[in-house]
Amino acid sequence: MPELPEVEGVVRSLAPAASGRTIRDIAVSDTVIQSKSEAKEAILKNISAEEFAERMRGMTITDVTRRSKYIYFHLEKNGETFLLVSHLGMSGAWFAVNDIDEVKEEKFRRHIHVIFGMEDGGLLAFADIRRFGELRLIGEESDHPPLLAMAPEPFDESAAGHFLSLCRTAKYAGKPIKETIMDGKVISGCGNIYATEALFRTGIHPVRKTGRISMERLERLFAEIRQVLGEAIEAGGSSISDYRNINGEAGGMQNRLRMYGRKGCPDCGAETKRVTIAGRTSVYCPKCQH
Repeated sequence: MPELPEVEGVVRSLAPAASGRTIRDIAVSDTVIQSKSEAKEAILKNISAEEFAERMRGMTITDVTRRSKYIYFHLEKNGETFLLVSHLGMSGAWFAVNDIDEVKEEKFRRHIHVIFGMEDGGLLAFADIRRFGELRLIGEESDHPPLLAMAPEPFDESAAGHFLSLCRTAKYAGKPIKETIMDGKVISGCGNIYATEALFRTGIHPVRKTGRISMERLERLFAEIRQVLGEAIEAGGSSISDYRNINGEAGGMQNRLRMYGRKGCPDCGAETKRVTIAGRTSVYCPKCQH
């Protein structure tokens, strides 16, 4: 699943490609339409394909920003402002093209589910191979309360204090530290990849209870999370499987990962171990992490 650095990479390329453009028409895939007819919520959330197309037609994209792992399309129509919230899920991707044939990889081209035809003739296309992503049209953040529950951005001044205070609460003290730092209410945008890296850098075992880690080590852990997220942003994110930016290009951070997906520890050479935490496979070094 794309994490904060991958979403940031998409936004940095998507914002200049989309901002200032007006949507002329919308095409929704038969797969999504069929899903909606069966009362399922594939891609489009809480809205029919017909209503979504009608409401989006004539919208001008004024800006594209990121909040945690979400992409915010800021919209304006007839003097009113709206927010289109996009989550990439496991395999979502955005493409800014003039023709769908310009989407190079067939696996994405075959799974394009929403196409925004622009007044200038170009296209914005949302592809999602596994269909766990979402598009949610709302007026403002408060219309979808889960958005308001997200932790501060990890680079905000308040983020460290927010993290440290929650680590000492009863809700999180008894949880494995890996589960705690992957919780978006504790730290925004840190998922399995970068949690694994930060824990390795600080020598903390992923199943260690949050409440049994000293404040000094927690402070260092947060600093490493912030550091590895920053490094990943500069590297264009990690393309472990299906992540691509809007030009279909892969990131480069996967080549710098020291623990995620490794079979041997780069520091001591020990065979790495795996454990499932909060439904995700966590890799760690049994000698270096405790």
